[in-house]
Amino acid sequence: MATTISISYFTPTTLLYCLLLSTSHFPILAINITHLLSSYPDLSDFTNLLSTTSVAADLYQRSSVTILAVPNTFLRSSDLINNRPPSSSSANLGDVLRYHVLLEYFSWPDLRLIPPTGKLITTLFQTTGRAPDNFGSVNITRDPSSNAITIHSSNSNATIISLVKTLPYNISIFTVDSVLIPNGFNLMASETRPPLGLNITKTLIDGHNFNVAASMLTASGVEQEFEDDEGGAGITLFVPTDQAFSDLRSSVRFQSLPAEKKADVLRFHVLHSYYPLGSLQSIVNPVQPTLATEQNGAGSFTLNISRVNGSVAIDTGIVQASVTRTVFDQNPVAIFGVSTVLLPREFFGKNPIEVNKPSGALAGPPEISLPPDNSPDIDGSASHLSSPPGLGNKGTSAAANRKSVVRIFLGLWCIGFYLLVIN
Repeated sequence: MATTISISYFTPTTLLYCLLLSTSHFPILAINITHLLSSYPDLSDFTNLLSTTSVAADLYQRSSVTILAVPNTFLRSSDLINNRPPSSSSANLGDVLRYHVLLEYFSWPDLRLIPPTGKLITTLFQTTGRAPDNFGSVNITRDPSSNAITIHSSNSNATIISLVKTLPYNISIFTVDSVLIPNGFNLMASETRPPLGLNITKTLIDGHNFNVAASMLTASGVEQEFEDDEGGAGITLFVPTDQAFSDLRSSVRFQSLPAEKKADVLRFHVLHSYYPLGSLQSIVNPVQPTLATEQNGAGSFTLNISRVNGSVAIDTGIVQASVTRTVFDQNPVAIFGVSTVLLPREFFGKNPIEVNKPSGALAGPPEISLPPDNSPDIDGSASHLSSPPGLGNKGTSAAANRKSVVRIFLGLWCIGFYLLVIN
C-alpha cells in the first residue's frame, strides 16, 4: 500500500520561505589574525608586526584571503628587520606586510592546480592606491616536477614551506622562506624626504573656521600623537568646521565625554596613511581603520569612505559628512575640512542621533559603485576592491562558487520535496 505523506502546513508560502533561506548569505566571521597566529611561537615576530601596524585591522574587514607568513628565522635575517634606516622602515613596513596578503583563498589543492606558467594574484597592497599599475600583485608559479609553489615579485621570490592553518573558505595561512618586497621598494635606501615638522594646530588656525578643533587638539594632548605620525606612511585628518561643532544637538553631549573618550573621538578623525584628495575619491577599500582603531582593537572605530557624485562622503554609521575643502596637502600630511563632527557608533550608537544630512549632491546615502565579483567583504557582500589594470575579470572566487552550489542545491531540494508532497 502506498504511503501518503500529509503535511498540512507545507504551503506555497513555506516553499517561498525555504527558497529565500537557501539564497541568503551564510555568515562569515571577521578575521582576527593575531588570535589565529597567537599559538604559533615561530611566527611571533610576524604577528607582532601585523599588530603594530594597521594591517591587522585591515584584515578584520576581509574574507577569502591567503596570508604568506614569514617565520622568525627568515624574518630576523631580512632587511625588513635589520640594516635599514628607521625612517625608511616606518614608511614601507605596513605595505610590505600587505604584500603578503593574497586577496583569494587558496588551499593546498588549489595551489597544485596553478599552471607552471603562473597566475597573477592581487594583494592587499594593491587596495591602498599606493601601488602603481599592477605592482600590487604577485605571480605564483608551480614547478611540475617538485610541485614547489613560488611567489614572484620583480624584487624578490619566496617559496611556500607549509600550511599553518586554514578556515575554509575564508582564510589560509602558509609559511614562506623569504620576505616579499613590492616593486620599487628599497628597504636599504635612506629616506630622502625631510621631516615635514608641521604644526597642525597653527595650520588649522591659519586655515580659518577650525578654531574649535584646534583648541580641542591642544587641550586633549593628541596633537603630539598626530605630529609624531607625520613620518612614515603619513596621516590624513578630517577636521570639522566651527559650524559643524555649532550644529551638534544638545542630545549628543559630546563635551561631557570623559577626557580619554574625547581623545578617541579626535583620533577617530585621522587615518594612519597619507591620502590626497584624488586618492580619497578613488579609494578601493571603503572601510578604513583610524588612529582610534589602533587604540581600541581591530574592527572598531572605522570610517566608511566613498565617492558620491564627485565628492567624498564619510559615513560613521551614525552620521554622514562630506569633505568641504582641502586645508593642507603636502606628503605625508593631508588635512581636509568636513561638514559634520564624526561621531563613532561605539560611543553614540545606542541612541542614534538625527542630524541634518549634507546638502546638495550629498543629500542621499552614498551611491557606491559595484565592486568586482571576486572580492567579497567580511559579511559576504562585495567589497570595493579593484583588480590591477590589465588583469581583467578573474571570475568568482572558489568560496563564492561553493556557496552558489549549496544555495542552488537547497532550492532544488525544496522544490522537489514540495512537488512530492502535493502529488
